[in-house]
Amino acid sequence: MKRTSNILIVAALATGAFLAACNKGEHNRKPGRIYMPDMYESRAYEFYSARLAGLKPVDGTVKRGELLPYHLKEADTAQANLVKNPLTITADDLKEGERLFNIYCGICHGTALDGNGPLYKGGEGPYSAAPANLVAGAKSGYSEGRLFHVMTYGYNMMGSYASQLDRAQRWKIAAYIKSKQPGAAAQPAAAAAPAADSAKAK
Repeated sequence: MKRTSNILIVAALATGAFLAACNKGEHNRKPGRIYMPDMYESRAYEFYSARLAGLKPVDGTVKRGELLPYHLKEADTAQANLVKNPLTITADDLKEGERLFNIYCGICHGTALDGNGPLYKGGEGPYSAAPANLVAGAKSGYSEGRLFHVMTYGYNMMGSYASQLDRAQRWKIAAYIKSKQPGAAAQPAAAAAPAADSAKAK
């Protein structure tokens, strides 16, 4: 009987020791068991600072992965006609430009770029004024630089999309629109024309 009670006591102690060892998780060790514990379990730090959050970036700096800043002002439309697309546009870029156009621009300009999107619907939609037709008329002569400029600052009833689309996305949309306009196949030949001709496409 005594032997049985000793076995039970030993089993209870072993079970208690085992359970105690299991309760010590990775982050519940005794001091001195972790190399540099102040780095392993760092103190809470409030990163957000209202003073620092309101500061503008240092002049001349460019965010990593971002294109160079666009310095033209809203009224510089003639100069915008001469701005070249800084991206090397690939087929994937055109596909991405189409996707972004359908999301942000197609609601007004239509997926066919004819100015007959769901908000106009041939005059039966909520907008009574027809959005610009990008494949016919005066807007079909816009350069990629001018299209980018319009997306950056807006034009007439259209607001700016600079807050919704970054610079690379706006250039991809401009390239997509240009690829759908008349004479897109002859564009490389037109690129060799003098700059004075490009300024007329205002």
